[in-house]
Amino acid sequence: MKLNMNEYTYMVALTHLSKWKIEKINSLIIKILQEQKLTFAEFFDSDEKTLIETYSLNKRELEDLATAKKELPNYAYLVDMLLNQGYEVLPIYSKEYPKTLKDNLRTKYSPPLLYIKGNKEIFHKEKVAIVGSRNVSNKGIEFTKKITKKLVEQGNVIVSGFAKGVDRISLEIALENEGQSIIVLPQGILTFSSGFKKHYQRIVHGDILVISTFHPKLPWSVGLAMGRNRYIYGLANDIYVAESDFKGGTWAGVVDGLKKIKQFKMEDCRKIYVRYADENEKCANNTLIKKGAIGINEKLEIVKNGKPKERQQTLFDFNK
Repeated sequence: MKLNMNEYTYMVALTHLSKWKIEKINSLIIKILQEQKLTFAEFFDSDEKTLIETYSLNKRELEDLATAKKELPNYAYLVDMLLNQGYEVLPIYSKEYPKTLKDNLRTKYSPPLLYIKGNKEIFHKEKVAIVGSRNVSNKGIEFTKKITKKLVEQGNVIVSGFAKGVDRISLEIALENEGQSIIVLPQGILTFSSGFKKHYQRIVHGDILVISTFHPKLPWSVGLAMGRNRYIYGLANDIYVAESDFKGGTWAGVVDGLKKIKQFKMEDCRKIYVRYADENEKCANNTLIKKGAIGINEKLEIVKNGKPKERQQTLFDFNK
């Protein structure tokens, strides 16, 4: 279903309903489009009785919807500005929406709307996330560089959160080796002007796709950065962890990712690899391996208790 300008406005208003959970919004979208077969404009014009009986909205949700209706002129202006400046608005039911995101996060966590700029064909290629601490050690840096280069050579797109440390290093190595990357923003897409300026040529060339799930005008914040991590992990087919602390975004992302792999029974199709750390390293890598992540060593071999498994389980053949 292709949205016209008016429907984009309603979709943006629906997506940013105050304090509504993602699952609630996605379930509402499914009910509107698939079950009731209505447009979003028709839904917003529904009377209170219909909203209560058909969509099971409570008093607070009715008030939220009424507030959103009053804000429709502002949302229309925002959508017009985005489209005129070359941004795209990609709803969850679009054929161009990344399948990996829906497969990994399902209705409960998949963002209802993506704001994007760049080559969206990148969404449909094999994607990997290389993640880790901002203050990464030299061993973590070398691991990041080595595995990024190898994954790019194999045709993988690198998913980056654009944060200092592992995220930024993997992005730079990917681009240096003529690879492609998806930058997942911890802010609104309209506030990323410095990043667009820096990477303008690579975006135009089709090597970078920038996405945000947040209101386009929201500035960076710690809360948004933590929320953004879920989508980095959700976009990737597989995840490689260079280095993790015992708290923070990398730790939380891996723990949550391992939980979802079990919850959605994805053990055979999705992997989280973690660099096996030496005993003297002050990081949480080996703890994450004990929690269920797959350990890999400096040679990118799968390991158990620091020792390589059978040769056929080496991740990459460096003789090729």
